[in-house]
Amino acid sequence: MEIRQYIEPLFKWWKLIVVACVLAAISSYLVVRQQPPIYQTQSALVIGRAVYEPNPSGGELGLAQQLATYYANIALRDVVRTGTMNALNLTWLPNYTVSAVPNSQIIEIVVTDTDPLRAQAVANELANQLIKQSPSNPDLQEQKHQEFIRQQINLLEAQIQDTLDEIASKEAELGSLNSARQISQTQAEIAGLQQKLTTLQTNYAALLNSSSGQGMNSLSLLESAALPQRPIGPNRAMIILMSVAIAFLISAGAAYLIEYLDDTFENADEINKHLNLPVIGFVPEITKDGEKNDLVVRDGHSVEAEAFRALRVNIDFLQVHSPVKTLLVVSVGKTEGKSVISTNLALAIARSGKKVILLDADLRRPSLHQYLDLPNETGLSNIFLGHTGTEDLIQSTDQENLSVITTGTPPPNPGELIGLKLLDDFLHELSSRADIVIVDGPPVLVTDATILSAKVDAVLLVVGYGRTRRSEAVVAMRQLERAGAKIVGVVFNRVPDKKQGFYRLYPYDYGMEAEATPSKVFQLGKIRIPLHFRAPNLKMPKAETLKRSSEVEHSEPIVDKT
Repeated sequence: MEIRQYIEPLFKWWKLIVVACVLAAISSYLVVRQQPPIYQTQSALVIGRAVYEPNPSGGELGLAQQLATYYANIALRDVVRTGTMNALNLTWLPNYTVSAVPNSQIIEIVVTDTDPLRAQAVANELANQLIKQSPSNPDLQEQKHQEFIRQQINLLEAQIQDTLDEIASKEAELGSLNSARQISQTQAEIAGLQQKLTTLQTNYAALLNSSSGQGMNSLSLLESAALPQRPIGPNRAMIILMSVAIAFLISAGAAYLIEYLDDTFENADEINKHLNLPVIGFVPEITKDGEKNDLVVRDGHSVEAEAFRALRVNIDFLQVHSPVKTLLVVSVGKTEGKSVISTNLALAIARSGKKVILLDADLRRPSLHQYLDLPNETGLSNIFLGHTGTEDLIQSTDQENLSVITTGTPPPNPGELIGLKLLDDFLHELSSRADIVIVDGPPVLVTDATILSAKVDAVLLVVGYGRTRRSEAVVAMRQLERAGAKIVGVVFNRVPDKKQGFYRLYPYDYGMEAEATPSKVFQLGKIRIPLHFRAPNLKMPKAETLKRSSEVEHSEPIVDKT
């Protein structure tokens, strides 16, 4: 199986996919253009003082990491949220996240908002509220105590430094003294200063331990939130691309679903696969009802007329080993266009010089008399009455070599009449009067067609593009096979213009355009064929390729003569 068969639904439903993607792009653009820019900022807190110690212990670091997770959880609770909203006089808070940095004592607070100033204020206040939830949270009185302690610490630091300087000065002066009394006095002063220094250092250590922020279970601000300058979103291009991608996936899935649910034939490979029959003709969709009955005559240079001539050539090659005198044209349903195929095939064969009798055997819904504008007072049904001879039923047409027998008045029991041996004798008589008898039969799913298929030499099955269901066609084919019918092939009818590769059967430009600027002219007697070549879209069987250049309107069958 070729890869194109897998992606064929995408090509078939490309308009649906394109429309879905365009609508997704437009709608997502209209939505994202109204979205304001988004800013983000963050603040950071640190647990304890272990990170600042030159030789912190493993226990201190592990405890700090556990406390970081604990405080990160507290920051998401109402006590912190309410305190932040009250402090900033807000009724709601923008989106924020609080997380402990793995394997560290740091807590990060990330705030996302459309207002950069509000994002900065909320991040800083969340950090402040979280600090208040720790044991290091100072109330007003405690703040005064801590401020006094800090002042005392600063004073002790200055006194300790002065004492150290004074001791150093006395020790330097001691080396220059000669008097025993002065040396003894200086040594006593140095001892007094060292005692004073010891006292100052003891007091300093005590005050330092009493100050806040020195314990393990304490929070301090590591980094305050900065004012964000550039927005981080929204990424409009990415949003639009994502919406287009999603629309593509959904529409592509819908295309595959439609194809899966579609049980009709849409290419020749499906016919070969399910029916195991060759496709011997491709006929395009004929849009004008008034031109269906005589396309071969009306516009002999059209692609449609050439399709019927190619079908006639293929049928001729099928008769090489077993001549076909009676050919039944049937379809699975009533909308495949079997009567149009029968009529134009008969015209194509008649124009090749063979004598053709076209018989309308659809006694339930006859239509050939309407296509060919013929009376239908007498016809096939009169044979069963025994009052009319064969010669009286045959109607001539404007086309030489083509005669038609209509159905006549439809009988009430067509299935029983078709099965009579009288019809066998009638078909045998008709085959003796013409080179080929083309029988336009009823749909296969009607019993008449099954009975009739056993009375003819060959059966031609018409399959409508997008109309004939595979399941029904398989049932119809098996029904014909059980009746002993010889199905010679399938005509793929109503192929739309977009599938013109099926039926572009000849590569020459006929008509006014080709005659105006032909690149080469092939002369055969009085026949001049302009050969303005263009590449075909379909690889043709060799038999059709050999005969297609010999088909000219109102001419004798050149191939047969040579």
